[in-house]
Parts: sequence; C-alpha cells; structure tokens
Amino acid sequence: MASTTATQQPIVTVKGGRLKRTLLIAAGLIVLLGAGGAGAYYYLHRTGSHDVAKAAPAAPPVFFPLESMTVNLQSDDAMHYLRIGLTLKLPDQKAQAALTERMPEVRSHILMLLSAKRPDDLAGIDGKRELAKELLETVQKTGGTTDNPARVQEVLFTEFVVQ
Repeated sequence: MASTTATQQPIVTVKGGRLKRTLLIAAGLIVLLGAGGAGAYYYLHRTGSHDVAKAAPAAPPVFFPLESMTVNLQSDDAMHYLRIGLTLKLPDQKAQAALTERMPEVRSHILMLLSAKRPDDLAGIDGKRELAKELLETVQKTGGTTDNPARVQEVLFTEFVVQ
C-alpha cells in the first residue's frame, strides 16, 4: 500500500481583526479630536470678537460739585432761607469744561429760581423732585447755547436746609 506522508504544516491565523479594530478606533479618535478642536476654535473666535465690543465699558459719569448757595425764600410770616448744595452729573469732561465757562450765568439763574420758592414748595419729597427737574432745565438752558444745550444728566442734592 502506498502511504503518503505529508508533512502537515500548522495553519497560521493572522489576527488581522484586532489590528483592523485598533486602526478604526484610532481613526475615529482622530476625527473626533479634530472636530472638537475645530468647534473650540470656532466658538472662541466667534465669541472673542463679540466680547471685545461688549467688554468696552461705558465711561463713568463726571460729578461736578457746585459751591453751596444760600438764598432767602418767599414768605409772608417770617424770614426763611434755604441753604443748598448741588452736584451735577455730566457725561464727560468736555461737558464739564463747557459748563465751567458759563458758571457765573448758571449760578445766577439757579439763585433766581431758588429765591422765588416758598418753604411749603420745598417741604415734601415731591417738592424736592420738582425742584430738581426745574434746576436741570435751568442748567441745561443757561449752561449752553441755543444750538448746543448743556449735557447735564441729573441734578443731585448734597445739602438741603430750609429754616
């Protein structure tokens, strides 16, 4: 009988499935990291340009204190006077410089307005608010020209004594 002796060689299995899986995972990670980096760049670039415009804070107002004023008030029964301290809230230094040039005229008009008041007009909080409005209008009118009125945002009381 014939015998054949064949040498059997072991079958070598290459573990290519594991290599493929590792390459796919690595490729997926690279894609995810690239997308994340692009998203971060877009977000930072987009918000960075807008934040610069928003981050510029508005200039703080300029507070311009006036010297205290004392005036006699209108009264039928007795002598009353008002001692008042005012501070003007202005938008910037240019407004203060323009107002300083006309200060004698502004003070004169303020004194005339105050001396026409009665003690009862100034008694309550509403009277003081009304006086602040009138003072604001007077300062804006006399502190500038007809073409360019004074830019006063608010009149603040720093002293207010009626006696």
